[in-house]
Amino acid sequence: MIVKTNPEFGVELVLTTPYAYFNRDKVETIITSKGMKPFYYWCDDVREEFDSRTIDNAAAGLNTLPNNWIHGINPGEEPGVLDYSEWEVPPYREYYTNHKEFDMDKLVFISNKYNVEHGHEPFGYFDIQCLYDMFTYLTEQGYDVVYKRPINKEFPIDQNEMGSVYQGLDIRADVEGVGNISDRDLPSYFEGVHLFDDLVDKYDYNTTQMMIMANTDYFISPCGGNTVLSCLWDRPVITYVTQGKELRPNYFGENSYFQRLSNQKCIPVFDVIGKINGITYDHKVNQTGKNDYTKLLKVIKNEIK
Repeated sequence: MIVKTNPEFGVELVLTTPYAYFNRDKVETIITSKGMKPFYYWCDDVREEFDSRTIDNAAAGLNTLPNNWIHGINPGEEPGVLDYSEWEVPPYREYYTNHKEFDMDKLVFISNKYNVEHGHEPFGYFDIQCLYDMFTYLTEQGYDVVYKRPINKEFPIDQNEMGSVYQGLDIRADVEGVGNISDRDLPSYFEGVHLFDDLVDKYDYNTTQMMIMANTDYFISPCGGNTVLSCLWDRPVITYVTQGKELRPNYFGENSYFQRLSNQKCIPVFDVIGKINGITYDHKVNQTGKNDYTKLLKVIKNEIK
């Protein structure tokens, strides 16, 4: 049996890896995108053949799987609910947890992104002020923080990420007394906050983050592939949702893939941006044209003590 797909990163983690793991006794070969071998540690023949990903599900090979769309088999009635008949999440935490070089006493892993999102400007991200507030609170509570925001050169990317590279998008701000800095500069101004890239040394990118995540206590992430990855480690995940099909009622219900991946530990925080959402599903709508992280920061303080 050969499993061959190259969809978006988060889609692969939801639709391909649980299918391949469920059928691990039958699977002889997995053909995937470059850098993905650590996610298929149980297979002896993993071929990283794809240099790019696609948001076209058919072109990505998903029609060969029981689930070919991440938003569910009946998205109108049960959004986010899949066919789980051949679906088993690999025990990543159990496999990667013994790497003590990344075992910090109390750890929060914050993932971020800054990408073109289906043709419009980014909103599903944390800006520098939000990151400053999170870093300050978490370090005051005695946590180490690992901060990751890829620049889309670390691994094969999809069409949305390609658009971000072409436009040269970056998260920057003028900080009083410091000057103009990037979000990736900000960790250096905090004791106990680590830029993920600085930790990639002995192991490859994905193996390093999986070893760190296996020893993480809490995750914070914008909704998307980063949240899916964060949900694999059986620890609470706070996800910031600004748009998309994830706004549908009960998308984060107990039978959704988010909760199945995370063992019922995924906590959505909604900041529904009016200018990019034609349908808002009765959520309170943010009409300011910019992100409002107030509720997110409140949830972080309530959940992470």
